[in-house]
This record gives sequence, structure tokens and C-alpha cells, in this order.
Amino acid sequence: MRHVARGKRKLVSSVLGALLLPVTFSAEAQQPKKVAKIGYLIPSTPAAAVHAVEAFRQGLRELGHIEGKTFVLELRYGPAKAERFSELARELVGLKVDVIVTASDGAIVAVKRETQTIPIVMAVSSDPVGIGFVASLARPGGNMTGLSMISPELSGKRLELLREVVPGLSRVGFLWNPDVRGGVLDYNQT
Repeated sequence: MRHVARGKRKLVSSVLGALLLPVTFSAEAQQPKKVAKIGYLIPSTPAAAVHAVEAFRQGLRELGHIEGKTFVLELRYGPAKAERFSELARELVGLKVDVIVTASDGAIVAVKRETQTIPIVMAVSSDPVGIGFVASLARPGGNMTGLSMISPELSGKRLELLREVVPGLSRVGFLWNPDVRGGVLDYNQT
């Protein structure tokens, strides 16, 4: 699982690198160089997100970006309090960031509500098409891109593995947050 999370962080870092490339090139043609502002709305506490933030910074470093020289990271934390997401999203938009990165459907909704022009990178969304964040996974359109966590194929595999571990298994119960649409979709077809 750790390998998958690392891969997702690299993908998000790569997407951001591509988004920052035009800012870097346009900055090279001008004096002084423009430093890209990345807004990062984290639906967690600073302590809980420290590893994710460091992995994000590391991914940008691997792409050749230098914090303070080619980008500035504007971190905002909304420790699992959806009522704070709108305020934090508004704050990032007010800072005129070049891109906003966020995870969790609640935080994504708040950011999308605040801007239709600043690029938004969804680090994780349960069902971006079903919720209405994007038109389709192949062609998201608008100002959003990112990752989806929908994985009905993996959900079936998880059940298969559970049956191997617990022979004779006949019933399985799942608990999930009903506000997270992807949780329903993941196990709907299994």
C-alpha cells in the first residue's frame, strides 16, 4: 500500500510539474523571475499530514523545482472540519495562487466553488465524474485534473483475498461514510 501511495504522490507531483513548467519558462524570459505559488489545502492536521507534505515537496524537488526559488507552497489545514474548507479555499484564491492541490471530496467541492479559473489538482477523489467535478475521466475539461479512487476491480479482489484468508466466509459487512460516493460505488458491483 505504501508503494501505491508513493506512486500517487509522484503522479500528483508530475502533474504539478507540468502545470508549473509554463510559469517557469515565462519567468525565465522576464526579470525578476516569477515564483509559482502552489496552494495546498490539506483536509487534516499538520501532524497527520507531515509525511504527505514532505513527499509532495520531494516530488517537486525531483522534478527540478526549488522551494523559495521556483515555487512557494501555501499550506492550509482543515483538520477534518468541512466547515473550514470554504474559508481556506477562499483564502488560497485570494492569495492568487497559480494552482491548488487538495484531497477529499469535501475540500475539492469547496475549492471548486471558489474558482473556475485557477487549476485544481485533485490528489484523491472518490468519484469525480459522479460528483460532477469533471465531465469524464478521459477528458476532465474545465480547470480540474487529478486522481480517482474508484476501484470496483480492486474491491472484488479484496473480497477474493478475504475469502482465502477466512475459508467458509459467507457474509461480509462494510462500514463507510455515506457522504463519500466512491465508497458505495466500490462495493456496489461485488
